[in-house]
Amino acid sequence: MRLRLTRLLIATAALGLAATAATAHRQWMVPSATVLSGDDVWVTVDAAVSNDLFYFEHQPLRLDNIKAWAPDGSEVKIENGSTGRYRSTFDVHLTQKGTYKIANSGGGIMGSYKLNGEEKRLPRGATADQVAGLIPAGATDVKLSEGWNRNEIFVTSGEPTDTVLKPTGKGLELVPVTHPNDLVVGEQATFRFVIDGKPAANLKVAVIPGGIRYRNSLNEVEYTTDAKGEVKIDWKEPGMYWLNATATDDKASVPGAAQRRLGYITTLEVLAP
Repeated sequence: MRLRLTRLLIATAALGLAATAATAHRQWMVPSATVLSGDDVWVTVDAAVSNDLFYFEHQPLRLDNIKAWAPDGSEVKIENGSTGRYRSTFDVHLTQKGTYKIANSGGGIMGSYKLNGEEKRLPRGATADQVAGLIPAGATDVKLSEGWNRNEIFVTSGEPTDTVLKPTGKGLELVPVTHPNDLVVGEQATFRFVIDGKPAANLKVAVIPGGIRYRNSLNEVEYTTDAKGEVKIDWKEPGMYWLNATATDDKASVPGAAQRRLGYITTLEVLAP
């Protein structure tokens, strides 16, 4: 009886720790490989939203807005796309040598207003040009904020290149000093973050190794960018890592929006030396 009780208490404590680690839904994409070689190369990508990295248990990431770019900067086709109950999958044919970027990025307007004393919210996915038509005459307490998020991964066939690593100048972006497909345990990586093309100083950057489902600790490490928008990251173990950065400012492009929320996500593979 005492042994059963002890086992029950241990199991209950473990569940409590696991619940603490799984407090947020995280959006992610994971490629079947980040560095490949050969003449006829493909990569398959899993895309989902979940608590546990990188485990399918919440909902799929929709494919509508996912695009890919070849090493020369041209857009390439997403092939064999499929969306199931918990994840989406798709393929990219790497016909060029160099580094590809695969990204899901976009923005929208979030907000609320009161009409006849009742609070109402704007529909999800509302765009800037829709706002005026979505807020009825007589509405009060209008509160608007603009959001722009970027979730991207990088895959290299052969030798790495940097054309697709150049920033677009819109929103929060990663400008790698260390190539994202050249990460090795024991070798420090330097990443630079920019907002609208300018260094993002004092930005919080969180790095979490995958496999949350199989441990009781989240193992998150938080970094803060310096005046140049840079962080230096040390990798302790090989595997897939989820990197996330967020920022808020008052530079919304929509009239009446008091705030702009920016987000950046990437999945990185760190190899053994």
